[in-house]
Amino acid sequence: MYNPRHEVAVAKSVIKNKTQWYAAGLHFECMHCGRCCAGPSEGCIWVTKPEIELIANHLKITAAQVRRKFLRRVGLRTTIIEHHLTKDCIFLHEKGGQRTCMIYPVRPSQCRSWPFWPNNLKSPYDWNRAAQKCPGINRGKLYSHSEIKKIKKNKKWW
Repeated sequence: MYNPRHEVAVAKSVIKNKTQWYAAGLHFECMHCGRCCAGPSEGCIWVTKPEIELIANHLKITAAQVRRKFLRRVGLRTTIIEHHLTKDCIFLHEKGGQRTCMIYPVRPSQCRSWPFWPNNLKSPYDWNRAAQKCPGINRGKLYSHSEIKKIKKNKKWW
């Protein structure tokens, strides 16, 4: 649960010790709402070659079919396409009245590291701005500073 006193104490610690503002850790619990996968703005969901292979195996199609149906190139990188109107990830689907990810067990590293993205971790303001979209931020499990650091660095999960 969000505690403003905790945030003030952490901010004072950051100034005093010149450590990252989230040195005391951050709370997060995925609510499986799909908001992190949804528009309204367009973005990039980067995937690597090994992740493409895993997605293909999960969907029981070839990597070439995954590339043709679900991916596009942006410069030298590959991203999952988004629905042209909603800007939702193409793998986000409605199932039983809930939005769910078709590839959740093999979702890309970028998806696995949410909400511990550099832009969200710049400041308490940025973290709380992300919380306006994501109801799991500032709830549930406390991730230690070292756990957050590990999540941020972990590019290869497979």
